Amino acid sequence: MTGSHQRSRRLLVALGVFLLVPGYLAWQWHFWWRRPPGKGAVAITVRPEAFSSVWTEREVLLVGLGDSVTAGFGASPGKSYFERLLKNPPDEFPALREINLSKVLPRIRATNLSVSGSTSLHHARTQVGKVPRQGSNVLGLVVFTTGGNDLIHAYGKAPPVEGAMFGATAAQARPWRENFSRRLAEMVATVTNRFPGGCHVFLANIYDPTDGLGDVEKAGLPPWPDGLLIHREYNQTIADYVSRHGNVHLVDIHSAFMGHGIHCTQFWRSCYQRTDPHYWFHPNLEDPNDRGYDALRRLFLNAICEVMARPSSSGPEAPDKDG
Repeated sequence: MTGSHQRSRRLLVALGVFLLVPGYLAWQWHFWWRRPPGKGAVAITVRPEAFSSVWTEREVLLVGLGDSVTAGFGASPGKSYFERLLKNPPDEFPALREINLSKVLPRIRATNLSVSGSTSLHHARTQVGKVPRQGSNVLGLVVFTTGGNDLIHAYGKAPPVEGAMFGATAAQARPWRENFSRRLAEMVATVTNRFPGGCHVFLANIYDPTDGLGDVEKAGLPPWPDGLLIHREYNQTIADYVSRHGNVHLVDIHSAFMGHGIHCTQFWRSCYQRTDPHYWFHPNLEDPNDRGYDALRRLFLNAICEVMARPSSSGPEAPDKDG
């Protein structure tokens, strides 16, 4: 091979590297690390006609329980899901202006007892006991997010323990899940008994920022081989509990958030949301961003509407004897 041919070959190789490396890095950025939040309303429909007339004239107390999701960590002022259940922000989306619980429940009061960073152990020990006992004329509506921090804390920075089990094996987590099941029953029983005039508990399951893949290392955390399995078992525990109690209603945030996690731009995934391929999570991975809180507000509104818009919903409902 002549010297000129060698130089030409080296030039072509260099040119290829020059073109391919930036292209590869751009592909990695767009499909693996870029997580655009998107703009505008999320595509979860709330029927405006359901909010066209008063649901009940009874006195109602709305109670928020749980972790930072209900506390609204990371939300812009006035845009947590709990706040938007009661009152629309000034820049509300046109389709949801005047769509809130205050419009259809004119005698509603509210208290939010949730605390950012708390786990189900904290909820059982320090939150549910603070729910004030009401008279028989008051209907309770309780929105509750619990269990998520039990899974993700302490992000692999310490050995797994109950309430901070990140990195645990399925065998390690099994007794903790059984304790969570008992704790859930005790918490809901305590809250329900504070409302002798009836109470509905709207219990969210736990969303998955990995979009069902369990690869938390793609979000900068240590690998957790059994994390996805444990997550599924906790959500099954929540679903099983809801199925046994008529005054407890599942708010399926897990399904709604699928495809809006760290793989939101990857069009080849089965979870890909073509009409809204955007990230609904806060940078800390465990809380929603504003669009995520919009989604939660809609999911809770729809769940409450399904129960309260029934003709018989304004009557008293006796507490379940098992919680």
